[in-house]
Amino acid sequence: MDLFNFSPQNFLSFLLTLFRISIILFFMPFFGAGGLPARIKAAITLVLSLALWPYLHFPASYFPAHPFGIAVMILGEALLGLTLGLIIHFLFAAIQTGGELIGFQIGFAMINVLDPVTGTSESVTAHFLYMVGILTFLNLNGHLFLLKGLAESFKLVPPGGLFFSPGLVKNMLAFSSQIFVLAIKIASPVILALFLIDLALALISRAAPQMNVLFVGFPLKIIVGFLFLGLLFEIMAIYIQGFISNLGLYFTTILKGLH
Repeated sequence: MDLFNFSPQNFLSFLLTLFRISIILFFMPFFGAGGLPARIKAAITLVLSLALWPYLHFPASYFPAHPFGIAVMILGEALLGLTLGLIIHFLFAAIQTGGELIGFQIGFAMINVLDPVTGTSESVTAHFLYMVGILTFLNLNGHLFLLKGLAESFKLVPPGGLFFSPGLVKNMLAFSSQIFVLAIKIASPVILALFLIDLALALISRAAPQMNVLFVGFPLKIIVGFLFLGLLFEIMAIYIQGFISNLGLYFTTILKGLH
C-alpha cells in the first residue's frame, strides 16, 4: 500500500532517522536540557527529523525484524548520544571547575546555588561562568556544529553498528583529562591576581603587625576577583572558540573509534 507516495520502506527509514535524532538530541546540551518541557523537546525532534530525513536517512533494510534487535539498536543509539554529549559536557565541566577554583580563592565557596538544569548545588562563580559559557557557545554558533556532528554520525555509524573499542576508551580518557587543564587555564588569571594580593597582605602584616589584615583582605580580594573575572570573559571566549573550531575533528575521531 502506497498512501500519499509514502511506502512502508520510507516509513521504516523515517523511524530510523527519528530514533537517531531523538536519542542524540536527548543527551546533547541546549537541545535536551532538563529545563525544556517534554512537549517542546518532542516538537523540536519531530520537526528536525522531518527536515533532515530527505537528506540524512538510512535504508529501511537496517530496521531490525525482531523486537530484541530493535531494543539493541535503541541501546546502541543511546550509547552514541551519550558519547557525543559527553564531549560537549567536558567543555562546560571545565568551565564550572574553573569557576569553583575562582570561588574558592575569592571566598565564595561557602555560597552555593541550585542549578535548575542538573539539580546539583554549585558555587556562585561556577554557575555564573557556566551561564556565560553557554551564551558564548551559542553566540559562536556552537549549536550548529552539534548538528553537523549529528549529520556525520549518519555517515560513519549505521543503526546498530555501535561497538566500543580500546581506541574509543583512550580518546574519551584523553578528552576527560583536558577538563582540569582547561579549568586551570580559565582560572589562572584570577588565581594569580589573588595570589599576589595574598602575598602583598602577608608583607603588610609582617611590616605592620597591628593592622587587621583579615578585615582588609577579604573585601579587597572580592574587588580584585570581580575585576579580573570581568576580564576573564575574553579569555574564555578564545578557549571556547578554539574548542568549537576543533569540534568537527573531535566528533570524527570519536565516531571512527566506534567501529
